[in-house]
Amino acid sequence: MKKVTLMAIAILFSGMSVLAVHSTTLVSDTTKTKKVKPAKVQYTCPMHPDVLSDKPGKCPKPNCGMTLVKKEPAKKKAAK
Repeated sequence: MKKVTLMAIAILFSGMSVLAVHSTTLVSDTTKTKKVKPAKVQYTCPMHPDVLSDKPGKCPKPNCGMTLVKKEPAKKKAAK
């Protein structure tokens, strides 16, 4: 009788272990499918930050003509 009880407990424990591993795998798979939207790249003039463009080039302001540079995204401040 002891052998049958120990065997039943071992089978039950093994089955629960397999289910626990399987359920955590499903949860982690759903988090991997999250789509991330790429950030839109903008270019600006170093001397005229009000000038924005979707593509690189030269500043359109008269007498400037500086090369437009990638605009860095604004850094978010940490909440206190």
